[in-house]
Amino acid sequence: MINIFDYLSNNEYPGRGIIIGRYNDLNVIAYFIMGRSINSRNRIFIKDKDILYTKAYDESKLEDPSLIIYNAIRKYSDSIIVSNGNQTDTIYEYLDNGLTFKQALDTREYEPDEPNYTPRISGLINNDNYDISILKRKNNECERKYYNYKLINNIGHFISTYDHNDDPLPSFSLDPIEIEINDDFNDFSNKLWNSLNTTNKISLYVSYGDKEIIFNKNNGD
Repeated sequence: MINIFDYLSNNEYPGRGIIIGRYNDLNVIAYFIMGRSINSRNRIFIKDKDILYTKAYDESKLEDPSLIIYNAIRKYSDSIIVSNGNQTDTIYEYLDNGLTFKQALDTREYEPDEPNYTPRISGLINNDNYDISILKRKNNECERKYYNYKLINNIGHFISTYDHNDDPLPSFSLDPIEIEINDDFNDFSNKLWNSLNTTNKISLYVSYGDKEIIFNKNNGD
């Protein structure tokens, strides 16, 4: 089990990251995005009803929106979907048709952003357990990994798109990392935001049950 704040403080570029877990009977979700290019950094998070999505901060500077503008979090019935791309909507559609998280992601693969081939990371949380998935490129094929965890107070798991900063960016090579969630909402949110690399961080969303917060670097947060 690791201290997530130390892990991120020592990692210049984990890319996009998901945390799912529980704190004192409250379900916890965190999702952050980082960026190195002007196009990637030109974003903010917007929450509208049950959907958190990415939006260009300056529309005049938006270049290719295909992999950077998407619904990151959507609520479905008693579950919440979180992902780093438009597979959020794929998962939603499959659940709405009586199918599963895994069946949805079996139709998708890593992003086509050569040479990085960014993994697609996804999560689904309900009142009892949560699923995490990573779809990444290995030996020119799509390696699909699925994990399921029971919700336990003060425990969570973290996954990101990359191991660290490099060229090309190396895909996350571990299983989801078990972390402690011992801080209340305000402390956890602020510590998480402050642990992300100042130059590369863009936005962060955190929820503890019905309580939520958004940090957008482009809005001066």
